[in-house]
Amino acid sequence: MTSTSLAATLFGPEDLRMIEHPLDRLADGMVRIRFGAGGICGSDMHYFRHARTGDFVVKSPLVLGHEISGQVAEIAGSAANLKVGDRVAVNPSRWCGHCTACREGRQNLCENIYFMGSASKTPHMQGGFANYFDAIPAQCVKIPDHVSYQAAALAEPLAVCLHAVARAGNIQGKRGIIFGAGPIGLLTMLAAHRAGMADITVADIASAPLAFATRLGASHVENVANGEEGLKAQAASRPYDVAFEVSGTAAGLASAIGIVRRGGIVVQIGNLPGGQIPTPSNAVMAKEIDLRGSFRFGLEFMTAVELIGAGSVDVLSLVTAERPLSTAPDALRLALDRSQSVKVVLTADRRDP
Repeated sequence: MTSTSLAATLFGPEDLRMIEHPLDRLADGMVRIRFGAGGICGSDMHYFRHARTGDFVVKSPLVLGHEISGQVAEIAGSAANLKVGDRVAVNPSRWCGHCTACREGRQNLCENIYFMGSASKTPHMQGGFANYFDAIPAQCVKIPDHVSYQAAALAEPLAVCLHAVARAGNIQGKRGIIFGAGPIGLLTMLAAHRAGMADITVADIASAPLAFATRLGASHVENVANGEEGLKAQAASRPYDVAFEVSGTAAGLASAIGIVRRGGIVVQIGNLPGGQIPTPSNAVMAKEIDLRGSFRFGLEFMTAVELIGAGSVDVLSLVTAERPLSTAPDALRLALDRSQSVKVVLTADRRDP
């Protein structure tokens, strides 16, 4: 076993370095994972560009990465149902299990949560864009042999979208709109289709991701770079029941609140880098809109792994590029180019024992 781990470590805005970190002795009750694959998330991109995402500010070097999978390389102590060599999707959430939110079954709102690759706590919990990283057994969900590491890594964003769709309630037969055609927007579309939404429009300001949305089955797409006349015309004839705001922009939220029908539902998924989004509160009041936040996921992670294993959701249909982990800084720059990329996935460098 190697004594160091090469990790994509963020020191400041656009200062991501591949650093060899020493591997300490594995603590009792922990599992060491050999990196298999990792998806580059929008929050990774926010951290890369701004050294923050939402209210979470990087205060010390942070290893990025929370959409991750790999192989169990070492176990210290007991780990029920796990053995060395198992292939796993890794849930980046480490819940306490005893706070009020956990007892209510809302683990994503755990008061004591640690989340891999996040600056939400100080000291930060390091992420999984590393040759080796550690987790607790409860974070490790075994995957079938036919599921690739790349697909397993995308269980995390799928879980985010399953949770967001659940926050909308019963959407069977309803008409919806998604603002933002990035990976989360597209996976939200697939999750909403699976939940029975009858008609889904995807709106964005860029043509390339909208073309991708069409290929993945969007009922309609709208480029709103130059205005929302097309959306308003559609809404006038067939109102939208539910809007999912994924772009993380003030304009996106205002559009979602403005376009959804009276008594409709807006689910806020996107996270603004600066942490605050002005809200057109009068419209929320006058239209009696239910504005619902959606943060990460709870037990949906298990569901996501099961759906991927069953072939029910083709998460790999979003992947536009794969790059070795050792090239993570360049891969982040590629992921930021929406004209070229929808989803960029990091893969293991084939040099580890």
